[in-house]
Amino acid sequence: MALARARRSDSGMNYWPGFVDALSTLILGIIFLLTVFVVMQFFLQQEMAGKDTALNRLNVQIAQLTELLSLEKAGKVNLEETIAQLRAGLASAEGERDRYKGLSEELGSSIAAAQSKSAELTTQIESEKSLSARALSQVEVLNQQIAALRRQLSALEAALEVSEKKDKESQVKLADLGQRLNVALAQRVQELNRFRSEFFGRLREILGNRPDVRIVGDRFVFQSEVFFDSGKAELLPAGRVEIDKIASALTELEKQIPSEIAWVMRVDGHTDVRRIASAQFPSNYELSSARAIAVVRYMVSRGVPPQRLVAAAFGEFQPLDAEKSEEAYRRNRRIELKLTER
Repeated sequence: MALARARRSDSGMNYWPGFVDALSTLILGIIFLLTVFVVMQFFLQQEMAGKDTALNRLNVQIAQLTELLSLEKAGKVNLEETIAQLRAGLASAEGERDRYKGLSEELGSSIAAAQSKSAELTTQIESEKSLSARALSQVEVLNQQIAALRRQLSALEAALEVSEKKDKESQVKLADLGQRLNVALAQRVQELNRFRSEFFGRLREILGNRPDVRIVGDRFVFQSEVFFDSGKAELLPAGRVEIDKIASALTELEKQIPSEIAWVMRVDGHTDVRRIASAQFPSNYELSSARAIAVVRYMVSRGVPPQRLVAAAFGEFQPLDAEKSEEAYRRNRRIELKLTER
């Protein structure tokens, strides 16, 4: 000790306090780095848990694939930056260790305590290396998982492209099918118009040139008096005779019209504007409806398929003549037959 004191007094400078401060600073720096590493490890684990959750949701969130991919890329960049920072810190710590190790060797055997502290520091650095190795191993696992996720995303994108291609092909086929359907419908309408013309011509031949039967547009119009008494819905015998002719012509027409054409004979009941109010018919709707149904029922009894008949009631709300005269009232009281599509 005397010799050591003599040497320290001879040198004129005491390096020991500075060396201890430097070692303390280095140890604090290493502890700080370890703390940062533990915190980063925690956040890495949290981020991995979030990625696992995102991965489980991929099957039901295809619409968010692009956003998830960008998030994963950002996470990878942040992870690489963190690894670079850890490696830089490790390299700095190793440099500091080597520098202080050199100083320790220069001071010689007189600084045994310093050598002991240096050994401890070396042990801590080795421990930090071990931790860094585990961190790198975990980073490698993360890289593998990210690579697997990218492969899955690529597979999903490929499947999406195939689906979009099939969808485009389906749209083209649908457009072509719609065009062909329009053509087919137009042909069906033309065929129905042809049969309507033939039917109307046949009815005209059967009924003759009666003043109480007219053709208005695409409809055969019968004055109500042909079939019913005023305010009644029971068919007259003379009206039944006329309906027999119509039913016969309609039965023949059904045999000619192709089965794929969905046609019906609509029977429309109309009244004049003078309102009826009776126990049997509270309004003109009930009267016009009962008359149309009576015609339909009789046609069915004469062999016309019921699926080819429709009864409709319009009351007084579709007049042919808006005048307020007996002639106008007579023209508006009518039964109309219209061959149309179902």
